[in-house]
Amino acid sequence: MSFLGDKRKNKQFLLTYSTFLINGMLALSIGSLLPFIRDARGLEYTFCGLIVSLHSVGNLLSSFLGGALPLWVGPKRSILFFEFFFSAAYLLILFSDNNVLLALAFFLTGFARGAASNYCNKKINSLSPGKAWIINGLHGMFAIGAFLFPILLMLITRSADGNWVYACGLMVAVGVLVWFLYLMIPEDVKADETAQKDGEGAGGQQKKSQFAFFREPLFYLCIGTLFFYLCAEQGVIGWMITYFKDTGLLDPSLSQVTASVLWIMILAGRLTTAYLSTRIPKERLLPVMGAGLVGFFILLLLSRTTLWIMVGIMGFGYSMAGIYPTTVSFSGRLIEKYPLSWSFVLTTASFGSILMPSVIGRIAAKAGIFYGMSSIAAAILIDILFILALVGYIAGHKAEAGN
Repeated sequence: MSFLGDKRKNKQFLLTYSTFLINGMLALSIGSLLPFIRDARGLEYTFCGLIVSLHSVGNLLSSFLGGALPLWVGPKRSILFFEFFFSAAYLLILFSDNNVLLALAFFLTGFARGAASNYCNKKINSLSPGKAWIINGLHGMFAIGAFLFPILLMLITRSADGNWVYACGLMVAVGVLVWFLYLMIPEDVKADETAQKDGEGAGGQQKKSQFAFFREPLFYLCIGTLFFYLCAEQGVIGWMITYFKDTGLLDPSLSQVTASVLWIMILAGRLTTAYLSTRIPKERLLPVMGAGLVGFFILLLLSRTTLWIMVGIMGFGYSMAGIYPTTVSFSGRLIEKYPLSWSFVLTTASFGSILMPSVIGRIAAKAGIFYGMSSIAAAILIDILFILALVGYIAGHKAEAGN
């Protein structure tokens, strides 16, 4: 780390990594808690699907607001505002019997999640702009939090399913903890002054320059790469267990294990990518990951034995792990130059994670779950085209800069 001698940056680095790990627990615990909430409240599957979608809607909305609000109130006040809603959401889940308030709670978990992702990605990128290893490490922390909570929940509910309320209470406390950790992260004075100045909008030329990223090809290439990647990611994560259960390819209990296997491989992939990106140019790494995504998904889709299905899942998770953070690292120059650009990239790309599960469901209802899952292949193939275009653009830009 080039900033080891800077105590301020060290503190920013450690606290941002810590908060993102906890955000992984807070954001993805709703998926693990949902079966217990459904049984306790007698909810229908249709309503469960709705509130999970509301989480994605909240995530999408705050992904944009989490980038725009700091321009007026500063990054620190903005993130503290959004992070308050994690604890509030789990209090609603814990004490409210009203379905409208329950739906609001799931929306608020997404509302807090999107802003946290926006803030942490910007903060880490500002410490070491364009460095893929540091972004991959950050997202590795999120993956650790993502598979830690299911383990905790399993231990807490081992003696009785009704103990899920204690796990939910734990999330309230964890939400308070992460709020204080965000409070402790040092802010860069220069960044705060710039944000306030941008928010005041002093001068027409300055306002125009904030949106000049719409003329940057890199902006659209990053959006395309992330949009179709998120289509594939959310499609597989959201429908994988249902696919294996409905097709009978795996035993129901083994189908549940596939989610844990996927997240473990995502963590392994992110740590590997973080390591390799310090030794291999990321322009070479990204196409390899994209090719792995295509190959292992086809293997996953066509396999009919447990061994090859598990190989497909492991390879898919391992390949997909580094695509998002590496693409973010490519946009480092864009984010530095136009702070508002990341909100537009993240918001637009997030539509992929909202739209794809619905597309799969519609196709599955008409033609069967196999064809619904097969539609993900189209998103992955388009994604590899965007990856190649992005890498080609970066290579051309470097060549021009060299001349």
